Amino acid sequence: MWCPFCSSDDTRVIDSRLADGGGTVRRRRECQSCQERFTTFERPQLRLPQVIKSDGRRETFDEEKLRGGVHRALEKRAIHTDVIESAINRIMRKLTASGARETPSKRIGEAVMHELGRLDDVAYVRFASVYRQFQDLEAFSEEVARLRSQLSDEVRKRQMSLIPDDGDDAA
Repeated sequence: MWCPFCSSDDTRVIDSRLADGGGTVRRRRECQSCQERFTTFERPQLRLPQVIKSDGRRETFDEEKLRGGVHRALEKRAIHTDVIESAINRIMRKLTASGARETPSKRIGEAVMHELGRLDDVAYVRFASVYRQFQDLEAFSEEVARLRSQLSDEVRKRQMSLIPDDGDDAA
């Protein structure tokens, strides 16, 4: 590994740890020439399928596009970065494990919705409103009602209501 400070190729690994739930190896390194320390990350290079867009075009899978969509949906939500990265890695593993050379963009969108549904209801609804292209408040309300019907009583009690029922007290 080349040193990013002095370009020497004489570096050594000081410490290795698993990161991203075991999907990545984090290595702490030290340059033997300039004694600077730096961190590298090692992860498997996955062969991801081509994406078939809704209009039939094909494009290379773009991890940054996936990451950007998930981060936009989770913007200003109290979800730890490691949890978000694990969700993104699960989506990418599903795509790779399918073995398909091509996959419809719809399948990727559904996988994102599944992961967001596990992480945060507000992020799920944010993503769904764009992904499913809600045209009016009724479509939005139907999705919230569907989501609400799937919540367990325990989870429902802990969450702040997205759209209060008529019987809810507005303090």
